[in-house]
Amino acid sequence: MSLSRQHEMHKRRFSRNLGLGLVLAAFVALVFGLTIAKVSDDDFAVTTEEAG
Repeated sequence: MSLSRQHEMHKRRFSRNLGLGLVLAAFVALVFGLTIAKVSDDDFAVTTEEAG
């Protein structure tokens, strides 16, 4: 005896999870893009203090 028909609740839950996953992926892409833009900036320089 297998249950082949999905309940309407599962469809709504999947839709909500898919939406949340897309929002999370967009946030990660935004942070990644900002990081790449910051690192590839020409003014980016690591300051090193020399002992003297």
